[in-house]
Amino acid sequence: MDGGSLYWEATGTGAPVILIHGGNLDRRMWDAQFDTLRRHYRVIRYDARGFGRSSRADRPFRAPDDLAALLRAHRISRATLVGLSMGGGIAIDFALAYPDMVNRLVLAAPSVSGGTWPDDADTLWLAAGRAAFARHDSIGLALAWLESDYIRTALRTPEASARLREIVTDNASHLMQRARDQDLEREVSPPAANRLGQLRIPVMLLVGNRDTPMLLAMADSLAANVPQVRRIDFPGVGHMINLEAEAAFNRAVLAFLGRP
Repeated sequence: MDGGSLYWEATGTGAPVILIHGGNLDRRMWDAQFDTLRRHYRVIRYDARGFGRSSRADRPFRAPDDLAALLRAHRISRATLVGLSMGGGIAIDFALAYPDMVNRLVLAAPSVSGGTWPDDADTLWLAAGRAAFARHDSIGLALAWLESDYIRTALRTPEASARLREIVTDNASHLMQRARDQDLEREVSPPAANRLGQLRIPVMLLVGNRDTPMLLAMADSLAANVPQVRRIDFPGVGHMINLEAEAAFNRAVLAFLGRP
């Protein structure tokens, strides 16, 4: 990988499935899916650059190119990508940049590069986050993000709350650095927002109806513009669909990939 390395974990045998985590988190958010999918597939989960045990995001890079390097290192010519939030955005950008390397996409609450979207109007955590950033308090910044609309609905059970708190605080220094040096990640050009019709592969779009306005607008755009898209909505579920509706999420993914 150009200028760094990615930490990864692999299990199972069969067709390759790659799990791509959301922003400010790491590969551990996929614990339940990693265990479920390994019974049928060769599953790889990794920490994106700037998260977990992977290299720091301290120089210009493109996340889809990092993913391409990971697949080539594993001698994988074509894979299914499963991504949530930032991970969904990486999956979309990768599929547009490397169309011959993707079988299908599972996009859960995905971001979409480029475009103009509604504001989330979720300002309370931003005020606390900016204050923590100003005093160089990485843990405070991470804990402020836990109170955002992206995460809040996933904290309803003690187990999920404890797990997310652990992952987010473990990534606090990365979060602080990315807040400081966010311009080092290079967006694909042209971005995905006006190219969604070029995704000529099967796509499953998973949407929590309690997600933020921006993410819901992105989902609507994907549903309207991707030719082979199947949308599934999760009532009462927020942004972290794989944690908030674990069993239903797993069933939907397995069905889409061809397993009962």
